[in-house]
Amino acid sequence: MSSYANLPAPSPEQGLNRYLYGIQKFPMLEAEEEYMLAKRWVDHEDTQAAHKMVTSHLRLAAKIAMGYRGYGLPQAEVISEANVGLMQAVKRFDPEKGFRLATYAMWWIRASIQEYILRSWSLVKMGTTNAQKKLFFNLRRAKARIGALEDGDIRPENAARIAGDLGVTEAEVVLMNRRLSGGDASLNAMVSSDGEGVTQWQDLLEDDNADQAGDYAERDEFRQRMAVMERAMDVLTKRERYILTQRRLQDRPATLDTLSGIYDVSRERIRQIEIHAFEKLQKRMRDLARKDGLVPA
Repeated sequence: MSSYANLPAPSPEQGLNRYLYGIQKFPMLEAEEEYMLAKRWVDHEDTQAAHKMVTSHLRLAAKIAMGYRGYGLPQAEVISEANVGLMQAVKRFDPEKGFRLATYAMWWIRASIQEYILRSWSLVKMGTTNAQKKLFFNLRRAKARIGALEDGDIRPENAARIAGDLGVTEAEVVLMNRRLSGGDASLNAMVSSDGEGVTQWQDLLEDDNADQAGDYAERDEFRQRMAVMERAMDVLTKRERYILTQRRLQDRPATLDTLSGIYDVSRERIRQIEIHAFEKLQKRMRDLARKDGLVPA
């Protein structure tokens, strides 16, 4: 993969406006071109192909990053974290799955940004509940929904309504509102002006569909499922676990030929073991999920 240093990077010295203009020069990819570039990366580790996929999606990363403004963190750093997530997505992208890179990359970009935000806020890092973390990512949206736009402390009736909607206490709403009430970077810097009016860079990038609370909930569920899967692995034999891991849990799955050579059995036998192991794992995961209350008994 091309190094991160080779990408255009937002910085206070450079200015975000210049960065946002700069990434406009990278063309969007047609589906066929994207597929061929991805194949060159997967099959030959062609770093130029990977770099082209990354740069063509820098605007997507910046747009998603704008959905996470207002946490008192430098916007340039949030965008940089979004770019890190984008690079991870390109590294793991499988063009044979049938969907576009943008669809796959959105999860990685948001996950990278959320990890950065959580690392940067001591309140979230110090053993808070999932409900508090959802409050952290959703308070501004909840305030806007009920028209609670007052400066300073949130009014008691608004705090009570938000607390009920998000499953937290009123005190937690008030405290979180105080922590999030300062430091919004200005989004009104003029990017361009023409005969039809003024364009601000928030007009180019704001993601009206961003749902940080939903994203966090999905990520939290993913972590729970991964933890259940790790525990469920104990139902497999050593050979079953190795074959299943190599075939279904790797960025680049091992071929049937490779595994048949390791175990000195036919390709068909490897395929049978893989399927049987997967079925055993699924059943064990369902049993554990019911036991843990993650799914109805």
